[in-house]
Amino acid sequence: MTPTADFGTEIMQYQRILRPFAFNLTHSMEESEDLIQDTFYRAIANKDKFSEGTNIKAWLFTIMKNIFINNYRKNQKKNVITDTSDNQYLLNSTKKVEHNGSEVNFLAADIEKAMQEVSIDFTAPFMMYFNGFKYQEIAEQLNLPLGTVKSRIFFARKELQNKLKGMGISNSGFDK
Repeated sequence: MTPTADFGTEIMQYQRILRPFAFNLTHSMEESEDLIQDTFYRAIANKDKFSEGTNIKAWLFTIMKNIFINNYRKNQKKNVITDTSDNQYLLNSTKKVEHNGSEVNFLAADIEKAMQEVSIDFTAPFMMYFNGFKYQEIAEQLNLPLGTVKSRIFFARKELQNKLKGMGISNSGFDK
């Protein structure tokens, strides 16, 4: 068997190949890097279990997959609620929050109010764009140059943002 330093160098060449697999499992760059690091640690710690002449790449992928599965199971167990009360009262009395859409209705009313204060030159192209028309379609229907349509939509959005911020509303979806 090769010394630990040589074995570590040998397995490090597979880091580039393991990275996409780790990201595919975790969907996070940070977690995928941690998974790769754990994989190499386990591989070096268990190098005596690796048989010379076998597929080292497959061995590393198997270690990575097993680490991911074990971590997943561990995290699932953390989310289990244990109820020690009589008749499992706490487990069965979860407080459910139902959304009835009232916040959206208030926001829509505020946006409509703010939209009435936006310059009329900007309102028509903006509302058409908001309703799904393409820039070119708006330009043709309003008999305006394409650049004018784009700038009016831009200025309408900016003016609407400012009006909503003045009303104390932020993150309305128009501040992109």
